Amino acid sequence: MRTSNLTRRLFYWLSVAAGLVLAIVPLPDWLSPVRPDLALLAVIYWILTSPRIAGLGYAWLAGLLLDVLRGMTLGQHALGFVLVAFLTHRVQLRMRMFPILHQAGAVMVLLAVYHFVIFWTDGLTGHGYTGWDRWLPVLCGGLLWPLIVAAGDSLLRARR
Repeated sequence: MRTSNLTRRLFYWLSVAAGLVLAIVPLPDWLSPVRPDLALLAVIYWILTSPRIAGLGYAWLAGLLLDVLRGMTLGQHALGFVLVAFLTHRVQLRMRMFPILHQAGAVMVLLAVYHFVIFWTDGLTGHGYTGWDRWLPVLCGGLLWPLIVAAGDSLLRARR
């Protein structure tokens, strides 16, 4: 039982680290607006599958690392990650029972909350951007959710 928790924690940090690395990889100008928030999607996935391992502290630390990597206002992404992690913890038992397409819709709502927090804090710091393409990662994250669940579940099943 102890090794299983250790393995899940390792998978958690590796998947979040991969999402953080992909968040700072330069993309072409035409592809940059649709970059999904893979680190946040990994946090949501692990909260749904292992809520005792992936907690608010891990989400806060992942958001803080994203702030440091992107050079944004310190705590901006951490606040968004913690809020989304809290909401995911609150509804995780219900969300696990949803069909995958309904889960994708709920994940899109969680991503919209995250992007609203980022939008709000950008406005407070004087860096506001109100273009419609700011919300494209919400749609991309929702479309990627079934693939993330399939990859994560197959990875966990292979470890059993």
